[in-house]
Amino acid sequence: MTQAYTLDGLCCANCAAKIEHRATKLNGVKSATVDMMAQKLTITADDPSRFPALLKEITQIAARIEPDITVSLIEKRESARKATAEERKSPLSKILMGVGVVLFAAGMALALDPRAELAIFFASYLLIGGKVVLCALKNISKGQIFDENFLMTIATIGAFAIGEYPEGVAVMLFYQVGEAFQSYAVGRSRKSITALMDIRPDFANLVTPNGTERVSPEDVSVGDFIVVKPGEKVPLDGAVAEGRSALDTSALTGESLPRDVSPGDEVLSGSINKSGLLTIEVKKPFGESTVSKILELVQNASDAKAPVENFITKFARYYTPAVVLAAVALAVIPPLVLGGGFAGWINRALVFLVVSCPCALVISIPLSFFGGIGGASRHGILVKGSHYLDALHNVDTAVFDKTGTLTKGVFTVTKIAPANGFSADKLLALAAEAESGSNHPIARSIVRAYGQPVGGASEYEEVAGHGVRVKIGGKTVLAGNAKLLDGIAFEEPDTVGTVIYLAVDGVFAGHIVIADEAKSDSKKAMAALKAVGVKKTAMLTGDSRAVAQEIGRELGLDTVCAELLPQHKVEQLEKLFETKSGKGKLLFVGDGINDAPVLARADIGVAMGGGGSDAAIEAADVVLMTDEPSKIAHAIRIAKKTRTIVWQNIAFALGVKGVILVLGALGIATMWEAVFGDVGVALIAVLNAMRAMRVAAP
Repeated sequence: MTQAYTLDGLCCANCAAKIEHRATKLNGVKSATVDMMAQKLTITADDPSRFPALLKEITQIAARIEPDITVSLIEKRESARKATAEERKSPLSKILMGVGVVLFAAGMALALDPRAELAIFFASYLLIGGKVVLCALKNISKGQIFDENFLMTIATIGAFAIGEYPEGVAVMLFYQVGEAFQSYAVGRSRKSITALMDIRPDFANLVTPNGTERVSPEDVSVGDFIVVKPGEKVPLDGAVAEGRSALDTSALTGESLPRDVSPGDEVLSGSINKSGLLTIEVKKPFGESTVSKILELVQNASDAKAPVENFITKFARYYTPAVVLAAVALAVIPPLVLGGGFAGWINRALVFLVVSCPCALVISIPLSFFGGIGGASRHGILVKGSHYLDALHNVDTAVFDKTGTLTKGVFTVTKIAPANGFSADKLLALAAEAESGSNHPIARSIVRAYGQPVGGASEYEEVAGHGVRVKIGGKTVLAGNAKLLDGIAFEEPDTVGTVIYLAVDGVFAGHIVIADEAKSDSKKAMAALKAVGVKKTAMLTGDSRAVAQEIGRELGLDTVCAELLPQHKVEQLEKLFETKSGKGKLLFVGDGINDAPVLARADIGVAMGGGGSDAAIEAADVVLMTDEPSKIAHAIRIAKKTRTIVWQNIAFALGVKGVILVLGALGIATMWEAVFGDVGVALIAVLNAMRAMRVAAP
């Protein structure tokens, strides 16, 4: 069982890693994951009764590592966040910082005697960096030594000790400026995701015998009627019962063009009613509605960490102590071995300490992935974690379901061919009665073509992958594919389309041809996938071979596998796994309940969020809210850009720090270069990471 806690005020990636590491070691905890961007800690434990005690223990851990963090249960986040936000609005710290900067500027500009110089720079140091020093002392008293506060404190005090007052203050000043920029960057990245929280509806206008009553969306039941006025959000999924309007679905799909709705049309929660008054019949409870699903996906978007994130976290854990020990050795061993004074070697060691802070890596890597996830969400692409975003960059095989994924899923009856004395009207009536109990798009198209009330069938039995067997007027009626009518004599037509065969009491009654057409976006999607490096495209469908081959030729697919039952789709997917490259990833795109096993088996599962089933969305790793296959190529482009930014930051940070560490050890690099190696590199890496949030639509 899992429980989520908020870590309000968490802005330090290094602190996040420490909290995660220590929480994992708590008694009864199976796993612990800290999402710094969402300020959330997710705990998995065997015994739910341990959660109250764990809250206290986690609070103690957070207090030891970062006293400003407020820990609370996820449900209490809003009140906790408001409280800390009010505390942060206090201008005192900014005033003190400003006075410190003025004193520092005065000390640099004025010619002062040594005592006055020390006094003014020391006062400036306390005003600018006093909080950092105090935090370092508190952490040391709690056994927390190797963090950025300790590094900055030792380096700056050392600078004062050897008479380099301006350098000591400058290091602390630039460190504080760097922290402020990092906090700003993290906040911007968080907003790219948390802006989606605005789609959560605050109320629903429930229709009651006494008029409309404003209630919480959670209190509305399936079958109730709600009224949505112009300018209001649609609070729950449903169908329009009365009224016409245009809906703004941009928060759900990223598309700016309003969608016109009229009686009978489905509407999704989170949409905004732009014009007319709508009465909507609720089809799903709030917990299963589109807006609820999206909120859940967004809130958990960073829980699954990419391998490179886990590596950097572990790397920083050992890197900082190693560099500190190296600095101590540099300050002590050369003077003892080579002779001479300690001052010069201590200065080199201080350069080591300043440049060793791993903030540039620890903050910029998760920020890059979070920015990529946020950028994708603005285009209607919801990625459930950085692990999946990272995997997307290496897709070399893309496999698709057909109906509702590559095709519109809107079937139309194009031909009615009766046989053995049955009329066309009678054949269509039998088919509509037989299919009336199914929600399959083909069944709905037949009922829609019949256009009259149905419901006279009994003893309904669905034969998986073949069709249905029912009783109508005391007679056994079969409606489905050719395999369902095994043993009954008939001739299969040479036609392109989905063919429904019917038999009554063992006598062939005729067939009905249903046609579905490819989405206008599907052909564009195949070309776009090839352009981003996908080597092979395939389609797996339960539809007839003739129809599948026609769609495959139209769209330019490399492989088409037809007439598959759900279990056969998994078998075919296993065969496709054998054909992909060693490091390549296989992506499957589907929208139906029968696609859930294949979505779960694929390296990356992509579900259609607009018309897809709940089972498919639950099993998928990526959800396309616009149901456009071409968005997959866009997601891959975002993943590739994010991956490039991540490795740019790793190479840049380690490269610059490595050079300055060597130059510092040789006595060439000064404290100013060290400041750039820490704060400057961190700022550049963070600004580079923020580029991941901006990926233009194709």
